[in-house]
Amino acid sequence: MVGRIAITVAAFLMLNGCTKMKPVEFKDQSPVLLIEDYFQGSTKAWGIFEDRFGTLRRQFVVEITGTWDGAVLQLDERFQYADGETDRRVWRIRKTDDHTYEGEADDVIGKAKGEAYGNALNWRYDMDLKVGDGTVRVQFDDWMFLQPSNVLMNRAKVSKFGIEVGSVTLAFIKPEKALHMSGEVLSEWLTVHESARGAIQ
Repeated sequence: MVGRIAITVAAFLMLNGCTKMKPVEFKDQSPVLLIEDYFQGSTKAWGIFEDRFGTLRRQFVVEITGTWDGAVLQLDERFQYADGETDRRVWRIRKTDDHTYEGEADDVIGKAKGEAYGNALNWRYDMDLKVGDGTVRVQFDDWMFLQPSNVLMNRAKVSKFGIEVGSVTLAFIKPEKALHMSGEVLSEWLTVHESARGAIQ
Protein backbone atom coordinates (compact mmCIF):
# COMPACT_ATOMS: atom_id res chain seq x y z
CA MET A 1 0.00 0.00 0.00
CA VAL A 2 2.72 2.49 0.96
CA GLY A 3 4.63 1.64 -2.20
CA ARG A 4 1.60 2.25 -4.38
CA ILE A 5 0.92 5.57 -2.67
CA ALA A 6 4.54 6.64 -3.16
CA ILE A 7 4.42 5.79 -6.86
CA THR A 8 1.19 7.70 -7.37
CA VAL A 9 2.45 10.71 -5.38
CA ALA A 10 5.49 10.74 -7.66
CA ALA A 11 3.16 10.83 -10.67
CA PHE A 12 1.33 13.81 -9.19
CA LEU A 13 4.57 15.63 -8.51
CA MET A 14 5.56 15.12 -12.13
CA LEU A 15 2.19 16.53 -13.16
CA ASN A 16 3.15 19.79 -11.48
CA GLY A 17 5.86 20.22 -14.08
CA CYS A 18 3.83 18.84 -16.97
CA THR A 19 4.75 21.65 -19.35
CA LYS A 20 8.30 20.25 -19.28
CA MET A 21 7.28 16.62 -19.65
CA LYS A 22 6.89 14.71 -22.87
CA PRO A 23 4.59 11.69 -23.20
CA VAL A 24 7.38 9.59 -24.73
CA GLU A 25 9.14 9.69 -21.36
CA PHE A 26 6.48 7.23 -20.12
CA LYS A 27 6.79 4.72 -22.98
CA ASP A 28 7.99 1.95 -20.66
CA GLN A 29 5.39 2.54 -17.95
CA SER A 30 2.46 0.21 -17.43
CA PRO A 31 -0.42 -0.46 -17.53
CA VAL A 32 -0.67 0.88 -21.08
CA LEU A 33 -3.42 3.46 -21.54
CA LEU A 34 -5.59 3.01 -24.63
CA ILE A 35 -8.47 5.42 -24.21
CA GLU A 36 -10.53 3.65 -26.88
CA ASP A 37 -10.47 0.60 -24.60
CA TYR A 38 -10.63 2.29 -21.21
CA PHE A 39 -13.60 4.54 -21.95
CA GLN A 40 -15.81 1.97 -23.70
CA GLY A 41 -19.06 1.59 -21.80
CA SER A 42 -19.70 3.47 -18.57
CA THR A 43 -17.12 5.44 -16.61
CA LYS A 44 -17.53 7.68 -13.58
CA ALA A 45 -15.26 10.45 -12.33
CA TRP A 46 -15.06 12.75 -9.35
CA GLY A 47 -13.35 16.08 -9.86
CA ILE A 48 -12.41 19.42 -8.36
CA PHE A 49 -11.37 22.78 -9.74
CA GLU A 50 -8.80 24.84 -7.83
CA ASP A 51 -7.72 28.38 -8.61
CA ARG A 52 -4.08 29.35 -9.06
CA PHE A 53 -3.70 29.78 -5.29
CA GLY A 54 -4.91 26.25 -4.53
CA THR A 55 -8.33 27.36 -3.29
CA LEU A 56 -11.07 24.84 -4.00
CA ARG A 57 -13.69 26.49 -6.20
CA ARG A 58 -15.88 23.68 -7.54
CA GLN A 59 -16.59 20.00 -7.00
CA PHE A 60 -18.35 17.76 -9.47
CA VAL A 61 -19.18 14.24 -10.62
CA VAL A 62 -19.12 13.12 -14.27
CA GLU A 63 -21.01 10.17 -15.75
CA ILE A 64 -19.48 9.14 -19.09
CA THR A 65 -20.81 6.83 -21.78
CA GLY A 66 -18.22 5.81 -24.35
CA THR A 67 -18.62 4.12 -27.73
CA TRP A 68 -15.82 3.06 -30.08
CA ASP A 69 -16.60 2.02 -33.65
CA GLY A 70 -13.02 1.32 -34.67
CA ALA A 71 -12.47 4.84 -35.97
CA VAL A 72 -14.17 7.32 -33.63
CA LEU A 73 -14.42 7.28 -29.84
CA GLN A 74 -17.47 9.22 -28.69
CA LEU A 75 -17.62 10.28 -25.04
CA ASP A 76 -20.94 11.59 -23.77
CA GLU A 77 -20.09 13.40 -20.53
CA ARG A 78 -22.82 14.45 -18.05
CA PHE A 79 -21.63 16.79 -15.30
CA GLN A 80 -23.31 17.29 -11.92
CA TYR A 81 -21.80 20.10 -9.84
CA ALA A 82 -22.03 20.34 -6.07
CA ASP A 83 -23.96 23.62 -6.38
CA GLY A 84 -26.67 21.93 -8.43
CA GLU A 85 -25.57 23.06 -11.90
CA THR A 86 -25.51 20.47 -14.67
CA ASP A 87 -23.67 20.42 -17.99
CA ARG A 88 -22.97 18.13 -20.91
CA ARG A 89 -20.06 17.73 -23.31
CA VAL A 90 -19.74 15.25 -26.17
CA TRP A 91 -16.23 14.43 -27.36
CA ARG A 92 -15.54 12.88 -30.78
CA ILE A 93 -12.02 11.47 -30.78
CA ARG A 94 -10.10 9.92 -33.67
CA LYS A 95 -6.94 7.86 -33.32
CA THR A 96 -4.59 9.22 -35.98
CA ASP A 97 -1.74 6.75 -35.43
CA ASP A 98 -0.38 4.45 -32.72
CA HIS A 99 0.43 7.35 -30.40
CA THR A 100 -1.70 10.34 -31.41
CA TYR A 101 -5.33 11.41 -31.22
CA GLU A 102 -7.47 14.33 -32.36
CA GLY A 103 -10.56 15.36 -30.46
CA GLU A 104 -13.48 17.70 -31.07
CA ALA A 105 -16.26 19.04 -28.84
CA ASP A 106 -18.66 21.95 -29.17
CA ASP A 107 -16.81 24.18 -26.68
CA VAL A 108 -13.31 23.19 -27.88
CA ILE A 109 -11.72 25.56 -30.38
CA GLY A 110 -10.37 23.69 -33.38
CA LYS A 111 -9.05 20.24 -32.51
CA ALA A 112 -7.57 18.89 -29.31
CA LYS A 113 -4.22 17.18 -29.90
CA GLY A 114 -3.40 14.10 -27.86
CA GLU A 115 -0.18 12.11 -27.57
CA ALA A 116 0.03 8.82 -25.69
CA TYR A 117 2.89 6.55 -24.61
CA GLY A 118 2.85 3.86 -21.95
CA ASN A 119 0.42 4.74 -19.17
CA ALA A 120 0.32 8.47 -20.04
CA LEU A 121 -1.71 10.68 -22.35
CA ASN A 122 -1.25 14.43 -22.82
CA TRP A 123 -3.98 16.57 -24.36
CA ARG A 124 -3.55 20.20 -25.41
CA TYR A 125 -6.50 22.31 -26.50
CA ASP A 126 -8.25 25.67 -26.29
CA MET A 127 -11.72 25.84 -24.78
CA ASP A 128 -14.45 28.43 -24.26
CA LEU A 129 -14.99 27.88 -20.54
CA LYS A 130 -18.31 28.91 -18.98
CA VAL A 131 -17.91 31.73 -16.46
CA GLY A 132 -21.14 33.21 -15.14
CA ASP A 133 -23.35 34.16 -18.07
CA GLY A 134 -20.47 34.21 -20.55
CA THR A 135 -17.38 32.30 -21.60
CA VAL A 136 -13.63 32.80 -21.33
CA ARG A 137 -11.19 31.24 -23.78
CA VAL A 138 -8.50 29.29 -21.95
CA GLN A 139 -5.80 26.74 -22.75
CA PHE A 140 -5.65 23.25 -21.24
CA ASP A 141 -2.49 21.20 -20.67
CA ASP A 142 -4.20 17.96 -19.72
CA TRP A 143 -2.43 14.82 -18.46
CA MET A 144 -3.88 11.37 -17.78
CA PHE A 145 -2.08 8.51 -16.02
CA LEU A 146 -3.51 4.99 -15.77
CA GLN A 147 -2.76 3.32 -12.43
CA PRO A 148 -2.35 -0.41 -11.69
CA SER A 149 -5.71 -0.41 -9.87
CA ASN A 150 -7.38 0.68 -13.17
CA VAL A 151 -8.00 4.12 -11.71
CA LEU A 152 -7.27 6.83 -14.26
CA MET A 153 -5.80 9.98 -12.72
CA ASN A 154 -6.27 13.25 -14.59
CA ARG A 155 -4.62 16.60 -13.88
CA ALA A 156 -5.07 19.61 -16.16
CA LYS A 157 -3.50 23.03 -15.90
CA VAL A 158 -5.72 25.84 -17.14
CA SER A 159 -4.05 29.00 -18.43
CA LYS A 160 -4.85 32.24 -20.24
CA PHE A 161 -2.24 34.31 -22.09
CA GLY A 162 0.36 31.88 -20.75
CA ILE A 163 -0.57 32.52 -17.11
CA GLU A 164 -1.93 29.63 -15.05
CA VAL A 165 -5.39 30.45 -13.69
CA GLY A 166 -6.28 27.12 -12.13
CA SER A 167 -6.19 23.35 -12.30
CA VAL A 168 -8.63 20.47 -12.62
CA THR A 169 -8.08 17.12 -10.91
CA LEU A 170 -10.19 14.02 -11.60
CA ALA A 171 -10.18 10.35 -10.70
CA PHE A 172 -11.92 8.04 -13.20
CA ILE A 173 -13.14 4.56 -12.30
CA LYS A 174 -15.29 1.95 -14.00
CA PRO A 175 -18.67 1.49 -12.23
CA GLU A 176 -18.30 -2.27 -12.07
CA LYS A 177 -15.02 -1.74 -10.22
CA ALA A 178 -16.58 0.85 -7.90
CA LEU A 179 -19.05 -1.77 -6.65
CA HIS A 180 -16.13 -3.85 -5.38
CA MET A 181 -13.72 -1.07 -4.56
CA SER A 182 -12.73 -1.06 -0.92
CA GLY A 183 -12.62 2.08 1.18
CA GLU A 184 -8.88 1.46 1.37
CA VAL A 185 -8.42 2.31 -2.32
CA LEU A 186 -10.53 5.47 -2.09
CA SER A 187 -8.65 6.51 1.04
CA GLU A 188 -5.41 5.92 -0.86
CA TRP A 189 -6.50 8.34 -3.60
CA LEU A 190 -7.46 11.01 -1.05
CA THR A 191 -4.10 10.57 0.68
CA VAL A 192 -2.28 10.88 -2.63
CA HIS A 193 -4.14 14.04 -3.58
CA GLU A 194 -3.55 15.76 -0.25
CA SER A 195 0.13 14.75 -0.23
CA ALA A 196 0.62 16.05 -3.75
CA ARG A 197 -1.11 19.35 -2.98
CA GLY A 198 1.08 19.87 0.06
CA ALA A 199 4.25 19.08 -1.87
CA ILE A 200 3.61 21.51 -4.72
CA GLN A 201 2.33 24.47 -2.72
